[in-house]
Amino acid sequence: MNVDVVVYDGFDELDGIGPYEVFDHAFAVDAADAGRVRYVTLGERETVTASHGTRVGVDAALPEPTAANAPDLLVVPGGGWRARDEEASAWAEAQRGDLPDALARYHDADVTIASVCTGSMLLAEAGVTDGRRAVTHASALDELRESGARVVDARVVDDGDLITAGGITAGIDLALYLVERELGASTAERVATVLEYDRRGEVTGPV
Repeated sequence: MNVDVVVYDGFDELDGIGPYEVFDHAFAVDAADAGRVRYVTLGERETVTASHGTRVGVDAALPEPTAANAPDLLVVPGGGWRARDEEASAWAEAQRGDLPDALARYHDADVTIASVCTGSMLLAEAGVTDGRRAVTHASALDELRESGARVVDARVVDDGDLITAGGITAGIDLALYLVERELGASTAERVATVLEYDRRGEVTGPV
């Protein structure tokens, strides 16, 4: 399972770095050499600056979804949605439109997409959550509902090829859930133990 975490200026650090660390640990402890995780951006860049000032190195540009090096799972963090920062935030990316367009192409290519926090709003802008079960940060639930998503009261919502998580730390639960779904419960338990993380909240699976 190859994972790309798509980052941009103003993404929330924990939204992206939390899942990254979960997947990195999972691939290290899984004896089957199960995959890799990397940070990607639209276009070639060396770094992005997250919402609290952390500079994050970028591994590659996001490939087209049909490319040989395209991920099996694309993770979309949120950040700065309510602040409406026009320069560096999920809101800014939604207004520019390039990232939502890329997410729509990935969805059309049947690539599994997961979002953390207001990353769901970027998926909403792309039309990915229309009519789908989803969740986002509590501050954006009304907007997500108004966009046409079927909002579910859960920490993580699994709607098949669309998996969404609520607030910021829910990204860790999302990643552990996906590790369990794809690599098995024992791997997920080992990662949670290494992280000293107690999984919490309800996960709503596919219907």
